[in-house]
Amino acid sequence: MTGSRHERVDGEGSAATRLPTDGGGSAAPRSPAAPADPSPTADATPGGLRFTPAPDLSISVRARRARGELEPDPTRPRAQPMRGYEDTYVDIVDYIIRITDRIWEDQDVGYIYDTYSPGCRVYNHHMQYGVESVLQHTLEALSAFPDARHIADDVIWAGNEDEGFATSHRAVNVGRHLGAWEWGPATGAKIQTWVIANCVSQENVIFEEWIQDNACQRLMQCGVDLRAAARRFGNAGRMDSIGERELAEVDRLRAGRPPRRAAEPPRGTSDLDALLRAYYHNLYNLRDLSAVDRLYSAGTRWHGPSDREGHGRQAPKAMARNLLATFPDLGVAVDEVYWMGSAGEGYAASVRWTGAGTHLGHSLYGEPTGRRVHLWGISQLYLRDGEVVEEYGLFNEFDVLAQLLRDEPAALEASRP
Repeated sequence: MTGSRHERVDGEGSAATRLPTDGGGSAAPRSPAAPADPSPTADATPGGLRFTPAPDLSISVRARRARGELEPDPTRPRAQPMRGYEDTYVDIVDYIIRITDRIWEDQDVGYIYDTYSPGCRVYNHHMQYGVESVLQHTLEALSAFPDARHIADDVIWAGNEDEGFATSHRAVNVGRHLGAWEWGPATGAKIQTWVIANCVSQENVIFEEWIQDNACQRLMQCGVDLRAAARRFGNAGRMDSIGERELAEVDRLRAGRPPRRAAEPPRGTSDLDALLRAYYHNLYNLRDLSAVDRLYSAGTRWHGPSDREGHGRQAPKAMARNLLATFPDLGVAVDEVYWMGSAGEGYAASVRWTGAGTHLGHSLYGEPTGRRVHLWGISQLYLRDGEVVEEYGLFNEFDVLAQLLRDEPAALEASRP
């Protein structure tokens, strides 16, 4: 690939496995919201921001591109207070992109010791603790894909030097499968996937990271039998049981009563925490698919897991409908929201969510297994004039398949006297 390592890859996320869109980008009429419950007992998950939103888009990948500042320049002055961070980084976007480049592209893997805390927590298919685990998984990935490149597509951030910084880094990964990995020998296959990594850092070190790596897409591009791989992964015993996972409280039904509608802030609100928590609650817990029509633009661009792509409101609506049909008792809680931007420029927001449900429907994954599964995901949403105009969203689809397809544990033998 030529050009800057930070250039956007045209056409990333091909439409090889498009979602059904029931008519694509047709402009569905905006449905009026049902009366909201103004009482504090409404079932929406209560908010609580850890990080102060960034007030504008001046520190962003888009702004850096416009200024021609994608490559490092030691003469550039620091653009924001960053106590404890190395002097070479001019802002938090510069920090997260360049440490990624140094570790993954320059393969200075030992730099992880300088940029991850000794007791860091990293969540992907399961929770990992400690910097040595980060090193191990990085080296394994580089051994399988030694020429991989990680091209920054966007970084959504919030926070400051006192609170720490939250970053939601979306990148396009390209390379070739040149080394053996847990799924077999090298295939030479070319890969092009996109990933999202949400990090929390302070004084130059990351102490919390949540990664959605689009595993299904990568495996399919390498010619791996996805269902067989998921069954093998589930049988390997490396997944946390649902009782051991860090699940947010998902109280969709309280005391046997139906969920109550969360009040939706007026269009154009700057309180994206309230807006997006209400949206996820009303969509998934109340099963109000018309919530998509009220928040998304008619021409929205939607990018989902495992190479799903869509244009128009029907794409995100189809994904939600398929999840609810597959897991009819699904409950969802929003774990965290942060954002950057302003009313004039528009907003970019990161949402991390948790869900739990029982596999009782045929929509996505075949014959129902009756198994209880844990879902979690990260979405990046871009809003203009009060509407979502683009979304990138991933959830732990490979992990879900592993939970569904693993073999039943062997029955315990009756104890003998």
